Amino acid sequence: MKKILAIATILFCSVVQAKPSFDEYVQSLKAEAIEKGFSQELIDMAFENVQFHQRSVKADKNQPEFKLTLDRYLSTRLPDWKVKQAIQKYQDNKVLLEQIADKYGVQARFIVALWGNESNFGKIMGNFPVISALTTMAYEGRREDMFKKQLFAALQILQEGHIEKDQFVGSWAGAMGQSQFMPTSFLSYAQDGDGDGKKNIWQNKADVFASIANYLKLEGWDNSQTWGRQVQIPSGFDLQLAGLETDKMKPLHEWQKLGVRRYDGSDLPTRNIPASLIVPDDENGRIYLVYNNFHTLMHWNRSTYFGSAVGILADQIKAGL
Repeated sequence: MKKILAIATILFCSVVQAKPSFDEYVQSLKAEAIEKGFSQELIDMAFENVQFHQRSVKADKNQPEFKLTLDRYLSTRLPDWKVKQAIQKYQDNKVLLEQIADKYGVQARFIVALWGNESNFGKIMGNFPVISALTTMAYEGRREDMFKKQLFAALQILQEGHIEKDQFVGSWAGAMGQSQFMPTSFLSYAQDGDGDGKKNIWQNKADVFASIANYLKLEGWDNSQTWGRQVQIPSGFDLQLAGLETDKMKPLHEWQKLGVRRYDGSDLPTRNIPASLIVPDDENGRIYLVYNNFHTLMHWNRSTYFGSAVGILADQIKAGL
């Protein structure tokens, strides 16, 4: 037995010792960055004063576990003051927003709704240095490959000169700017909205709005449609018909035949467009028929709560203008 315990102790110590220190890990990242073609000067600048942020690890491990309902979520996401502010932000930026809306084919109210939901109109972007946050999460190890990919994308952003390093901040997980793009999303979707040669989603509203619109456009937004509407279903309705799977989409007239009605009890629109029925909580909670644009919002964030909040805020902006 003592021999077995001794072997187990040796194996355990070997496993513990196998993980490099944070500083050693940073050196390995620097070497990998050199292999990927980044200059030594850029790497030295980017990793200068890089730190391990225990707060990032804690935030990642302590995601909320309590039961959330859509109504509770909406009460925190869309209080009256925020709706009023969204309407005011639209009016304050109307000329710029509508120019970008026309260029990209995305209704301006959805740009504002995403802006508000992601960063409270640029007020809450996070204050974690992006390089340190991503290095921390890669070192932590549970999703190392994903965060290393984001880290090297962040180096490319610095290399292209879109933001100075001292302003290169984001959330604990590396989501950045007023649109809260991860670095790879920035490289795929960020836009230079005012033609100054930079894609500054931290400080430049033209870049922020154009980047949000470009994301939606490239992910399939249809400017001729809205996102969806709240509905009611008849007693005994088969909830197996609900869901965002493509094979569960039906034209509005088919949902009408199945007894689905507008929330006020009137008939559904006669437009022949496909829709999905979603039941974010259960049959006693809110129920929606959602269109292709909602599916596009789900590319942005896979939460039906988030997508619903964006759509509802966009509707409230329209009603308040």
